[in-house]
Amino acid sequence: MPPIVEIINVSKSYRRGNQMIPVLIDINLDIEEGEFLALMGPSGSGKSTLLNLIAALDHVDSGTIRVGGVDITALSENELAQWRAVNVGFIFQFYNLIPVLTAFENVELPLLLTGLSRKEREEHVAMALRIVNLEERMDHYPAQLSGGEQQRVAIARAIVTDPAILVADEPTGDLDRIAAREILDLMDRLNRESHKTIIMVTHDPKAAERARIIRHLDKGFLNNVYSQNPH
Repeated sequence: MPPIVEIINVSKSYRRGNQMIPVLIDINLDIEEGEFLALMGPSGSGKSTLLNLIAALDHVDSGTIRVGGVDITALSENELAQWRAVNVGFIFQFYNLIPVLTAFENVELPLLLTGLSRKEREEHVAMALRIVNLEERMDHYPAQLSGGEQQRVAIARAIVTDPAILVADEPTGDLDRIAAREILDLMDRLNRESHKTIIMVTHDPKAAERARIIRHLDKGFLNNVYSQNPH
């Protein structure tokens, strides 16, 4: 089986004034299905940019990215939007929940882009909230939840469409130590028990230890040396 994510000779730069600043330089990376990969590196190393390219939130300057055999670098904006809705679950540092919606309604949002009936959406949301152990808080608004609970709602929203990959950008960066451990335990369980492919950007070595493979970015280059954690 080919890797679920194939990154081939990918480069990306951004314009700053009259200058083009290279952020990623000739990146090659395969990610196997069911993998839990941590991307580490100093601030400005390009790790969030690489995550955004994999999730089709940004465009490569050159190179190819295939996810599940689909060349996402060749898709139109409309095709990308449809592809993301089905194939990618997003977990952000600051949760990105909508304050005026309940936990249930926040988790339901990605399903509104699908053809599921109201009853089917309710079943999917209930299952996702059950997985993150928040069924009893489904009618609460984000302001009524702790930071850890808000991140668990965000994870339920990320998994509710059963996406091919989960991308997590500093998922524990805004949490205290205990809440961070709970979130990492949940992600570990999703990887082990549900065989979710997880790609996580983090600067926290403790968080990275949960991944099976750790790759390091520095000044736009992906180092050949990587750590593999026994699980």
